Amino acid sequence: MLDIYVDSDSCPVKEEVVRVAGRYGLQVYMVSNHGSHASVGPNLHPILVGPEFDAADNWIVERIAASDIVITADIQLAARCLEKQAKAISPSGHPFTADNIGSALAMRALNSYLREAGEIKGNNPGFTKQDRSRFLQALDTLIQKLRR
Repeated sequence: MLDIYVDSDSCPVKEEVVRVAGRYGLQVYMVSNHGSHASVGPNLHPILVGPEFDAADNWIVERIAASDIVITADIQLAARCLEKQAKAISPSGHPFTADNIGSALAMRALNSYLREAGEIKGNNPGFTKQDRSRFLQALDTLIQKLRR
């Protein structure tokens, strides 16, 4: 069985995940520390975890299976899910794979160091319509691939 887990506290594509999952009859687990979730539906399971650091990540990793998908911008969570042979996609449609997760983790560490040193200022770029479109295409393609 293919399920979708969403690291949902800051996920900009919750409604899109629910819509695509509904089309395929898949279950969606919206995991949050703050209780934010998408619309209600028979395939949607809002999960509120405690405020502890990584509580949502830990809940997802404890339950995700090799046939499942996680939607997250958290590179470390993506890496943990990949270790369990699950699939991972960022909200902008970027797939995390065994081939690219190492370099993504290294870039995350480098950027963190540069921010702490004051060399990088500002936040991530804004979420665009192209990101949303790329995400929808990536999710649909991945679901079709996994269902074969």
